Parts: sequence; C-alpha cells; structure tokens
Amino acid sequence: MFYSLTGTVVYADESSVAIDCSGVAFRLFTTGNTLRKCAPVGEVQTLYTHLNVREDALDLFGFAEKSELDCFKMLTSVSGVGPKAALAILSQLTPDMLAVSVAGGDVKAITAAQGVGPKIAQRVVLELKGKLNGFATSSETLGNIAAAQKATVSYAGEDAVNALVMLGYSKSEASIAVGRLDGNLSTEEMIKQALKQLAKNF
Repeated sequence: MFYSLTGTVVYADESSVAIDCSGVAFRLFTTGNTLRKCAPVGEVQTLYTHLNVREDALDLFGFAEKSELDCFKMLTSVSGVGPKAALAILSQLTPDMLAVSVAGGDVKAITAAQGVGPKIAQRVVLELKGKLNGFATSSETLGNIAAAQKATVSYAGEDAVNALVMLGYSKSEASIAVGRLDGNLSTEEMIKQALKQLAKNF
C-alpha cells in the first residue's frame, strides 16, 4: 500500500518516528540503525515503509534504506519471527552483518538482539542461509560471506571454527578466518593460520 513516506519529522523515541506528510503525521516503528540515520525533529526525512495488517491494528514500519526494509521482510518470513523480533535483530545487526552472521551460522550474534532466543536465531540461520547474499554492499562483505560459507565444508574446518570460538572469537570471525584458508590443511594448521589472521584485525 505504501512504498515510502517523505515529510517532516515531528516526533521520535527509542522505537519509532512520526513524519508529517501534508498535515497528517504517520507513526512508523523502526530500528535503532534507522533512528541513528534519521533526520532530527523539524527536518525532512524519507523512509521506506511496510504496512503490517492485524485483526486489531494497522502497524506501519519505516526504514532509512531499502535494503533494511527488504531484510525486515525476509526476517518476518521466517517461522516464529514477528515484526518485533525482526526490528530487534536489525537494531543489533545491519543487513550486511546479518548476512555474514547467517552465512557463518553465528547464532550468538543474532541472540544479542533484545528478546531473541536461541531457537529463533537458529531458525533465522536455517531458513535464510544463502538468501541474504544480495544484501552485501561491498566486495569485502561478499568475500566474508563466501569465506563463512566455505569454513565448515570440511571436518577440519568445522573443528577449527569450534576451537576458535572456544578461544573467545565470535563464530562469524572464526568462520571468515578459517574460510579464507586452504581446505586441505589440518585442523591444527588451520587454527594457527586463522589466529595469525585474526591477530592482524585487532
């Protein structure tokens, strides 16, 4: 019904923004990432929108970037993920970061979102794996996604990723580092070389 709204920001709080369009103010629920990019009260803002129709309400959601809107729609297509959980995930992770987390099976990164438990995060990883590559906005992100997907193809790679996670690295970081290595290496050699890579990033 609505593709986007452009108007003057008249109100904002920690979870929504209101935009006045020719005398009618629309309240849009949104993410922390969009709120950080949103214009201050009194200035003009465009938000891409999604209307969620329920029996007892019409909820309007707004996003500063089309990619975030598309990612929101994909998240809400996952069984058990409603608009509130999708907003929480996209407040914690940008579409780029979510794509890398899903590719690497990084459930922990997704559960960092408020109110999102392991079961929901696992469903997101399972149902969206391979579907979020289009949200990569740079060649670096595409490379990270490819590396994360490659990391657990072999038993040695999977064992190396698990070992790095036990050493305190996130699963995304571990998967990317291991995925960039020769898949024929032993687990021990993968761990050594991945640690050298990770050390350069800090």
